[in-house]
Amino acid sequence: MKFGIVRGRVTLSRVDESIADTRFLIVEPVTAQNLAEGNGKGGGRELIAADQLGPRMGQMVGFVEGREGASPWHPRRAPIDAYISFIVEGVDYHPPTRKGK
Repeated sequence: MKFGIVRGRVTLSRVDESIADTRFLIVEPVTAQNLAEGNGKGGGRELIAADQLGPRMGQMVGFVEGREGASPWHPRRAPIDAYISFIVEGVDYHPPTRKGK
């Protein structure tokens, strides 16, 4: 599970029937440093994620990648590699401090 920020949406001209009612969004993963700073920046490399929740542009979401991304379609097979699984309401993150600092 990772955090990401919705940066855009994808429009498809053709789509596999198994995912015909699914939106696809561009998500920028949030780095631990940006999460700790709470600056609203992502910092990771953007990816395309399937969405059924409807987050707004600029909103933080949680997503999974790999075969877990296709789990909502189980037992059917779906050509999905990333899935938005929740919309973040708020984050209270305090990175661990290292000994001696």
